[in-house]
Amino acid sequence: MSEKTISLGEYLFARLNQKPIGIKNVFGVPGDFNLALLDKIDDVEGMKWVGSVNELNAGYAADGYSRIKNSFTPEGSSIGCLVTTFGVGELSAVNAIAGAYSEHVGLVHVVGIPSIDAQKKELLLHHTLGNGDFTVFHRISSFISATTAALNDPVHAPDEIDRVIESAFVNQRPTYLAFPSNLVNAKVPASRLEKPLNLTPPPNDPKIQEEVLSTILEMISKSKNPVVIIDACCGRHNATFEANKLIQLTNFKFAVTPMAKGARDIEENDPKFIGVYVGDLSYPKTKELVESSDLVLSLGAILSDFNTGAFSYSLDASKIIEFHSDYTKIKNAQYPKIRMKELLHALVSSPELKKITANHKPPTLDLDKMPPVKLPGDHKITQSWLWSNLGSWLREGDVIISETGTSNFGIIQTKFPKNCVGISQVLWGSIGYSVGAASGAVIAAEEVDPSRRVILFVGDGSLQLTVQELSTMVRHHNNIYVFVLNNNGFTIERLIHGKTAAYNDIQEWENTELLKVFKGTNIETRKAGNIKEITDLFNDKEFAKNNKTRLIELKLDTLDAPENLVKQAEISSKTNDG
Repeated sequence: MSEKTISLGEYLFARLNQKPIGIKNVFGVPGDFNLALLDKIDDVEGMKWVGSVNELNAGYAADGYSRIKNSFTPEGSSIGCLVTTFGVGELSAVNAIAGAYSEHVGLVHVVGIPSIDAQKKELLLHHTLGNGDFTVFHRISSFISATTAALNDPVHAPDEIDRVIESAFVNQRPTYLAFPSNLVNAKVPASRLEKPLNLTPPPNDPKIQEEVLSTILEMISKSKNPVVIIDACCGRHNATFEANKLIQLTNFKFAVTPMAKGARDIEENDPKFIGVYVGDLSYPKTKELVESSDLVLSLGAILSDFNTGAFSYSLDASKIIEFHSDYTKIKNAQYPKIRMKELLHALVSSPELKKITANHKPPTLDLDKMPPVKLPGDHKITQSWLWSNLGSWLREGDVIISETGTSNFGIIQTKFPKNCVGISQVLWGSIGYSVGAASGAVIAAEEVDPSRRVILFVGDGSLQLTVQELSTMVRHHNNIYVFVLNNNGFTIERLIHGKTAAYNDIQEWENTELLKVFKGTNIETRKAGNIKEITDLFNDKEFAKNNKTRLIELKLDTLDAPENLVKQAEISSKTNDG
């Protein structure tokens, strides 16, 4: 009896669909070199093709999907999948892939490429540079991928597919898979799917880890006033469970960075939470509580300018222990390949830690009382009012997506209820990212828990870069809130340079007509320009129900911005001027 076989294309999607990865929705744009491959998605039960209207948006969507799957799945880690066509398609997605690489977001970028025979003959095909080089785009992507592979025979192809998927999962970075059109229907043994993928990070060297752990415990034992700072990579690399356990075991006070706001397992209603630490741009009491600490446990730090208040951290290196995804640093000593998750697990499992911190009581925190901004009903909506009052409308489990610009800076002022998830792109900072990311995030949320609300805050300028993705959300009848902050152009750019310059202007749109343009059916649009109108909106019980595609335009003054953005822009302007 002959062995059962499946097509290589089906093998790829079946692997991506297997738990714990569990991808159910694939993003991308069809093109002639990937069409036969896309047929194989339907061969995998429970898997669907989403489809976007351009590859850039599809890349953003795969990024947002991956982040939410990481936050919601019981296993704590997942990845996204993006499928594009050769050349024109993959290059259109490069910006999104680069953003995922910089921000540690795992996804597999599958590119349908010409047949192996066409490549060998160096045929002058469309979508090429006309020089017979079929590898140039692969080489471009190698700089923004954890690993790459170009399939060339069905015998070794399953191994290469497995390797690319494993790398994306373990490293939480994009990987690249070039899939020739003539191999889509090649037959491979179905039994290959019975062998589990190796999704476990390489183990830490036990002797070195023991030495590192001993040093950490000694520093904790001598500390009188420690603080834990949660940063982005703690969440990306599935270490927030251990981080939260560390906080609860020790009763240490803790802060988050802008990139970690809304991280899984890290709750802002914990009495030990002291706020968002952004160096000099932090609230004064948060800054004081962090910087007066005699020991800093830094978990997954990404020390970029916007994440650190323009590099204004005032932390003594001799008091810092840095836990990273692939190394640990204590004071000035670095320990390569001592990974954060395993080390944190060893730390919180240590009887010595429990002994050292047994009598450590929760801190009594004299935090600044930051009451919501109050304004009369006929007053224009301001950034300070919006972000300080938004928390009263948010509810447990919400997904909040904020765009590069005023929203990313403003959301820091909003207190998140329990179990909320935040998405932002603070490091890469690609304008328009949030709209595509919201498309992927809402699909992931609906996979796992349709009751969760997905809420997007995007500026009118940013919206115009990626507005087509509203069409995708309408087509899939996604329930989502899209708040468009209409401040007449690129406000973040105006604050950095060119307050009245024409290059920061945009054409004004009738934003509330967009869902009709895309022929949405179960839709709702609203406008609010003053405090009464937005307060009435937040108090509307029907509006709060997660049952429509909604777009809400908020009218703001052109140069109105969160205070921390104004300060950051001043610093950025000076930095740009040299």
